[in-house]
Amino acid sequence: MQAAEGELNPLIPHVSEIILGIAVFLVLLFAIKKFVVPNFEKAFAQRTAAIEGGLASAETKQAEADAKLAELEKQLADARHEAARIREEAREQGATIVAEMREQAQAEATRIVEHGKTQIEAERQQAVTSLRAEVGTLATTLAGRIIGESLDDDARQSRVVERFLADLETGTPGVN
Repeated sequence: MQAAEGELNPLIPHVSEIILGIAVFLVLLFAIKKFVVPNFEKAFAQRTAAIEGGLASAETKQAEADAKLAELEKQLADARHEAARIREEAREQGATIVAEMREQAQAEATRIVEHGKTQIEAERQQAVTSLRAEVGTLATTLAGRIIGESLDDDARQSRVVERFLADLETGTPGVN
């Protein structure tokens, strides 16, 4: 066993290798902790700040967009309300205009009818006057022929015509 003790076991390393491995490991650990970890921490902090800033910016922009959307919806509702009010006013104005036009048409029709009645009455009066004159002239001429006496005297002619027309109106011609 002695020989076995002098031989190196490939599974168990030498003490110097263990010490050298530990020393290199500690140096490497110190270098990583001193130079690499701060850069990772710095990059991580920057990335975290950028993400948080981006999230805050996104939240701010989302809030602004929501406020803008609410404002636009309010404006749209106001515009719809205004359009409905304008339509209602137009409908009322249209009804008022139609009513006014009807009143004007009715007044114009009434005026035309009254004017026509007045004109007809004037023409009737003119016709009656004209007929009276013609009837008077014819009656005087006829009476003059029947009586055989001239009725050229205006006073006498007027009395005969008036009496004749009065008899005609009462419906008893020739009865005194």
